[in-house]
Amino acid sequence: MLASWSFASISFFQPPAFLMIGIPGLEAIHGWISIPFSYVYTAALTGNCLILLAVRRTPSLHQPMYYFLSMLALTDVGLTLATMPTTLAALWFDHWLIGFNACLVQMFFLHFFSVVESSVLLAMSFDRFVAISNPLRYASVLTNNVIIRIGLAIVARATVSLFPLPFLLKRLNFCPGKILLSHSFCFHADVMKRACADITVNIIYGLYVVLSTVGFDSLLIALSYTLILHTVMSLASPREHIRALNTCVSHILAVLVFFIPVVGVSMIHRFGRHLPPIVQALVAYVYLVVPPVLNPIIYSVKSKPIREAMLRVLREKRKG
Repeated sequence: MLASWSFASISFFQPPAFLMIGIPGLEAIHGWISIPFSYVYTAALTGNCLILLAVRRTPSLHQPMYYFLSMLALTDVGLTLATMPTTLAALWFDHWLIGFNACLVQMFFLHFFSVVESSVLLAMSFDRFVAISNPLRYASVLTNNVIIRIGLAIVARATVSLFPLPFLLKRLNFCPGKILLSHSFCFHADVMKRACADITVNIIYGLYVVLSTVGFDSLLIALSYTLILHTVMSLASPREHIRALNTCVSHILAVLVFFIPVVGVSMIHRFGRHLPPIVQALVAYVYLVVPPVLNPIIYSVKSKPIREAMLRVLREKRKG
């Protein structure tokens, strides 16, 4: 009895920590690479926090469109903070280890904020559809209570979808010699490949989560813009066409900035094993870092009210 228990305990292995990597092939200049990464993370946090402060302090921005923009900014802050500690610790201090449970926590929040961002972009497309197709009922349809319910539904959806992932990984037997991850953060697809057990359930559930969240959202966003185009084409003058579509430009750019890297990361993890490791690493960094940096730039350039409110916040900070 004792012998069988001892064998079972030895045969099941979970590493106390995983070993992360930075950018493969460029280890000698990680110190220099950390400088642009630091600037990028600072820009992401600063830009999104400015949007949050601008919307909060400007009564004229207390409208559904800007509430959804605040949700997007808050999500981008969370996505940035999910990867920043381990990435900068690796590049700055050569700290490459991450504990097994810490890795699972980071993995959960990384994917959580990705699903939330996809859902917020879907909610923003619904906002644009209502604003263009039925502008007279816009304020009565998207009331504060409705927006709060949408926000809670987004959080609940991401939580329920991703809650099983850490537990599906904890049941796996890992290989003692396979603790090297492909990034400086924890992806579900990357971590599960370090197991020496059947990962079919993990693969199926991971694919289900991607298709039921990001995949489903992208289809609904495409449907929303099909309906928006149908509505716009029914307007009388070309000037009204341009004016209506111009209100959607920022959101369309935000959708492209998010979904194109998502597709790239998904394709690489499933079909890109032959690609050089540096390509896989760079695509993952683009997916996680670029949207939080570009979204504040897109909205501050394309939206005059947001730009003026952000500049007002900066002026108040300087005076203070």
